[in-house]
Amino acid sequence: MTGSGSDTAPSRVDTSRPHPARVYDWWLGGKDNYPVDEELARRILAVDGTVLRGARANRRFMHRAVRTAAEAGIRQFLDIGTGIPTEPNVHQVAQSVAAECRVVYADNDPIVLRHAEALLRGTPEGSTDYVHADVRELDALLARAGETLDLAEPVALSLVALTHYLSDDPEGDDVYGLLRGYVRALASGSHLILSQVTPDLSPEAIEKAAEHFRRSGTPFFPRSLPEFTRFFDGLELLGPGVIPVHGWRPEPEDVAAQAEGIVPVFAGVARKI
Repeated sequence: MTGSGSDTAPSRVDTSRPHPARVYDWWLGGKDNYPVDEELARRILAVDGTVLRGARANRRFMHRAVRTAAEAGIRQFLDIGTGIPTEPNVHQVAQSVAAECRVVYADNDPIVLRHAEALLRGTPEGSTDYVHADVRELDALLARAGETLDLAEPVALSLVALTHYLSDDPEGDDVYGLLRGYVRALASGSHLILSQVTPDLSPEAIEKAAEHFRRSGTPFFPRSLPEFTRFFDGLELLGPGVIPVHGWRPEPEDVAAQAEGIVPVFAGVARKI
């Protein structure tokens, strides 16, 4: 790890309000969260009993999607909104397919930086890096990522469980315009890996969960199937297309997990032609 993110990351972790990465960490059974994060995580769990299964399903989808991209010949990965690292993470999955894969992680929480540095210690110099940046900082984030990745060559861009924290308001986050900007900056043959919470499969529980997020100061925007599919406009969707997360190229563990019940998350992977 080159550590390019460490010189600009704020040194103080804000524990006065929950952060999505740390809430997600609690759902995954991690220890890198604070009471304020656990409090929100428990409140959401009380109204949506699928969140623990959903968090695990998201991680397994990431593993399958990254492996799919690497097996298709992609050797560069940009994971935005990486969250608190868990193993195996993107670089471990990708490099298990091809050791030469290069990976850049990006997140905006200082605690993520600290744990990323620990996880990436010992990786070959120049192969894996972490950028402390917000997804909305498109130009700056890509410039930093370009210190490790060659953006003239195909990249797998992963935003797993991130877009539901961004609004589609053109005067706000403009999530559709933002993703178009990222895809436009990538070479042909690049892959876009996405998952997103949806109200379609559990509307009452998701609305209650969204309200808890919003009251905590975290914007939250569940999206319908057409709204989520819109992220892939102009791209070539890989089979089986946009589908509930358990069903995207499932492995035996995912098939078994489906028996516990569906989770209200859509997933998809597409290729830039």
